[in-house]
Amino acid sequence: MKKAFFLSAVSLFLLGERTIAQDTKNAVITINANEKVGDISPMFYGLMTEEINYSYDGGLYAELIRNRAFKDNATKLDHWSLVQKGNAVGNMALDSIEQKGTALTRNLRLEITSADANNKVGISNDGFWGIPIRKNKIYTASFYAKTDAQFKGPLLVSLESADGKIVYDSAVVSNVAGDWKKYSVTLGTKEGIDTTSDGRFVITAKNKGTVWFSLVSLFPPTYNNRDNGNRKDIMKLLADMKPGFLRFPGGNYLQSKKIETRFDWKQTLGDISQRPTHDNNSWGYHSSDGMGIMEFLGWCEDLKMEPLLAVFDGLLLSHRSAMSLDSLKPYVQDALDEIEFVNGDASTKWGAVRIKLGHPKPYNVKYVEIGNEDFFDRVGKTWDARFTMFYDAIKAKYPNLQVISSNHVTTRTPDYEDIHDYFSFKKALKLAHKFDGYKRNDAKVFEGEWACREGVPTTNMLGALGDAAFLTGMERNADIVKMSCYAPLFVNVNPKGMQWKSDLIGYNNITSYGSPSYYLQKTFSENLGDQSVKSSIENVPMAADTTEQLFYSVTKDSKTGTLFLKVVNVSDTIQLTTININSDKKILSEGKEIVLTSDKVTDTNSITDPTKVVPVSGIAKGLGKHFTYSFKPHSVTVLRIGAK
Repeated sequence: MKKAFFLSAVSLFLLGERTIAQDTKNAVITINANEKVGDISPMFYGLMTEEINYSYDGGLYAELIRNRAFKDNATKLDHWSLVQKGNAVGNMALDSIEQKGTALTRNLRLEITSADANNKVGISNDGFWGIPIRKNKIYTASFYAKTDAQFKGPLLVSLESADGKIVYDSAVVSNVAGDWKKYSVTLGTKEGIDTTSDGRFVITAKNKGTVWFSLVSLFPPTYNNRDNGNRKDIMKLLADMKPGFLRFPGGNYLQSKKIETRFDWKQTLGDISQRPTHDNNSWGYHSSDGMGIMEFLGWCEDLKMEPLLAVFDGLLLSHRSAMSLDSLKPYVQDALDEIEFVNGDASTKWGAVRIKLGHPKPYNVKYVEIGNEDFFDRVGKTWDARFTMFYDAIKAKYPNLQVISSNHVTTRTPDYEDIHDYFSFKKALKLAHKFDGYKRNDAKVFEGEWACREGVPTTNMLGALGDAAFLTGMERNADIVKMSCYAPLFVNVNPKGMQWKSDLIGYNNITSYGSPSYYLQKTFSENLGDQSVKSSIENVPMAADTTEQLFYSVTKDSKTGTLFLKVVNVSDTIQLTTININSDKKILSEGKEIVLTSDKVTDTNSITDPTKVVPVSGIAKGLGKHFTYSFKPHSVTVLRIGAK
């Protein structure tokens, strides 16, 4: 970890008075602390999520078995292998024996032709790039099984090394026989073992006959001990950000390429055995639907976030409306049903369904977004008409809901307009002023997806600098920009785990880390206040190509008077900057600084070096109503300036 770097007015004196006296072209930031530009929404910084980069399956969702319902591939058993120990003989195949009362339509058939106590036949699953084995942990395993008349006997469930030479723990499931039945066991690892990402899950038998398996599942301990819950380490990273909201179920994942493979919320309700799963053909892999609508809402409850629910509005990823306006009516009703499910009481059809599923209280969703990226509707150009149908129906039944558009509309005035910006570092410097001249009488701005796409798989320091410049522009314009969330949120860093580069949080099956942009957003969110105040900058340093090199924002805590000055220096030289504060309060001479920087802009964090680029805090001295500060090259600095 690097030492704190700062030069205050006092420390600058040590550089020599001549240095300051000769520099007559310092940038000058003037802060009018008593003049409010706008109130900052408590939801200013939030999260956006979708199933991309193995964000849920193989990521946040804690399930360890890959292809648990045998639907990832229609012709073969991906991620499942036959186990034949000793002289045992058997084979396995994909099958489709009916399983009444469930949504499970495929299963694995294991035929055992020769086996005994010392020579066993079974199946193994390699998980998402391996089954993670951690010391001193309890794992919960479950599966459905059916047998033929010949098979009578126990099954042995175990956690093993990839080569089968080490058995970390095992448990016997007795009396497996007859028609479909669910079986559950717990497995516990010992304190003395070495953590490994390269384990496997195994079920073996010692008797002849045929066994069919369905919905094989394995969970480690989850965040808040939720059933069907989330990974603890990733949830901790998110909790540390203190996000104001969660936008779900996500962008393209909401739509898909076909109407049949959209996110159909009604198919994600209840026990996981009632979920048929679906192809995530937005990003090329199958979705278990373990992350259903109630799991998203539970995620919001765990992190005390406002839910921001997106509803399907008929636009597919082909950028074409999936149907005529008349045939869209059932999907308008589906959106109304979904809102009733999350907010209705026991007297409503769908509110009663939610209560039956174990959540008596309404989730109190206040924000609903119609569709995703409807600015791509360039073929049929049906966006205005489709939005009007949804808007009118929702507002008629739920007038207090805040309705968000995903494109600019002319037929109605939404409460918020969702805008998306993905950009290079150079473009970020221009976009820092995007909202300075924005119309103030239109819908409020929701920056629903944004990112500076520098760095792979997660952002590097250059990406964080671009993100910071862009964010200062949003903070300065907090009177119209009310919500923002980075995208994509997650990436599995294993081979073929990434479909979109420059992501916020990276992980494998054992550990996770935040990118420089993660720490940037966390720092900005922690130092925000509740007001944006009037400010200006003069003598902005310029690069040879006339690109600005210094960006800033000023916000305030109206209760304490504390000012949060954020300065982004994208240049490769120190920037001496004069700060003038007009305030009716006394400005304290000592405050706090937080600096995010690195030796090279290509520096980044990773699985093996998760904290290479992190903020460093220190004491800021020499503050006052007029002072000069030195901002390090390629740095993001937050000054907390107290007042009384």
